[in-house]
Amino acid sequence: MQKTIFITGASSGLGKATAKLFQSEGWHVIATMRNPDRETELSALKNVTLLPLDVTDPQQIQSTVAEATALRKIDVVFNNAGYGLMGALEALTDEQILKEINTNLLGVIRVTQAFIPHFRENKGGLFINTTSMGGLFGFPLHSIYHATKFGVEGWAESMSFELGPHHIGIKTIAPGGFTTEFLGRSLDKASHPAYIELENKLFANIDNMMEAASTPDQIAAIVFEAATDGKDQVRYVAGADANALYARRLQIGSETFRQEIRDQFFG
Repeated sequence: MQKTIFITGASSGLGKATAKLFQSEGWHVIATMRNPDRETELSALKNVTLLPLDVTDPQQIQSTVAEATALRKIDVVFNNAGYGLMGALEALTDEQILKEINTNLLGVIRVTQAFIPHFRENKGGLFINTTSMGGLFGFPLHSIYHATKFGVEGWAESMSFELGPHHIGIKTIAPGGFTTEFLGRSLDKASHPAYIELENKLFANIDNMMEAASTPDQIAAIVFEAATDGKDQVRYVAGADANALYARRLQIGSETFRQEIRDQFFG
């Protein structure tokens, strides 16, 4: 029987790459985005359904999930919608902070909550959530972004215990850098004169990080692996850069690792 994946944030980057990969593997894909009428590539593919979804809109979450589950039995929900927020906390507006938390954290929680009854009724299902290596350790000037990604990591680990008895899985995909529009259209930033030197160093390091970045297709392959390997495993670190940094942190300990990051920016 053909399986179905429901994807948020499918208009570009990892979300679109994942939609195309699962479609090519014979899955039915329900690809959601804020403006599906603007999407031309996915709409031309067989077995792809486009639905509107802004994950910051609780009412639309409920209506879109109801429409999706009326159409098909959903096997996997991929919570992928999100964006980056960069800047010193002192520079951020309350609106920016709330929007980041609403999208990257509350959006994931609300979409998951809406699908749990469907999965329980079907006695199974799997949630996969895009986090980041920024959900495993912190870098300067990304405090609110890290708060959301650390939040999803801890939330997913806790959820694994309450969903497990219902044969529902939950996993996180924690990529490093990958070549996408994330640093352009999907990055919100704020500057402050007291942090200009740090901002400049950070942007220089981001440029270096992008040289070692994975492609969205490479990260999508990890999503497919997580969806199909049948493992009782919560966390998947994705990309050579993320794996190297995560291994380094585990090897030397969190405080020594933090000192290395400090030396990189302030040494």
